[in-house]
Amino acid sequence: MRVFFSGASGAIGARLVPQLVERGHDVVGTSRSPEKGDHLRALGAEPVALDLLDSKSVHEAVAAARPDAIVHQATALTGTSDVKHFDRTFAQTNRLRTEGTDALLAAAREAGVSRFVAQSFAGWPYARVGGPVKTEEDPLDPEPAAEMRESLAAIEHLEAAVVAEGGIALRCGGFYGSPDDSQLELVRKRKLPLVGDGGAVWSFVHLDDAASATVLALERGEPGIYNVVDDDPAPVREWLPALAAVLGAKPPRRVPRWLARLVAGESGLVLMTEARGASNAKAKAELGWTLRYPSWRQGFPAAYDSEVPAAA
Repeated sequence: MRVFFSGASGAIGARLVPQLVERGHDVVGTSRSPEKGDHLRALGAEPVALDLLDSKSVHEAVAAARPDAIVHQATALTGTSDVKHFDRTFAQTNRLRTEGTDALLAAAREAGVSRFVAQSFAGWPYARVGGPVKTEEDPLDPEPAAEMRESLAAIEHLEAAVVAEGGIALRCGGFYGSPDDSQLELVRKRKLPLVGDGGAVWSFVHLDDAASATVLALERGEPGIYNVVDDDPAPVREWLPALAAVLGAKPPRRVPRWLARLVAGESGLVLMTEARGASNAKAKAELGWTLRYPSWRQGFPAAYDSEVPAAA
């Protein structure tokens, strides 16, 4: 297929573009700046500079590309560590998930493109009641923290709009595998503490595995929603000390809930004590997805051990 890939210069693009090319697809990859064109070209994509929030430019770019399919992975997540002001921190990503998604879907309709795969998120949106691990059939949070309402609404908008058009929304877990991940520095500096009992369950996925799931969804997925996460949802009290150890950092500090609420707000409490994980059973069964890193327990060392001095 000829694939129009929005957000191709992001962290997942470095893994996804080569996988698409290897499987015989032609890729037109977009980025916000022309300077990233050489990088995309080196990966095997035909680069296009595009502001996804400029609807007219989106229509023109899609029409010029004449794609068979569209992959929408555009986000603005660099340096997003202020969880207290969650919606403000993710405001640009929220616009890309709403306005950007709408522009791409409208351009797809106009160009007669029916194959559409978009990135959503499984990290915290599920309802904070019931069991610790959720499937695609479980409801999202009906009462999100006040600071997270706009972000959840943006995720719900993307999923509803994409599925209504016969597309696929991939609820990805927390990405890891990039050396530029801002979370790593927080862990090294002990700025990511264990809050309360550390009971929030997180689901992770290595960037390589997220890319392979996206390729399979593009090639054989049925319209709907898929959780794209590893096999091992785990509470913060397990994965955070393990990540610190892999990075050669001191164990995370422990702080009580009341202090975390003051520093990180209600959204911080949700992320560290209440969030639910996700099941990947549907993606594995329907897409035939095999993970290179079935658990973060193997994936963290594989991704980050090289950053630790040999003496550590």
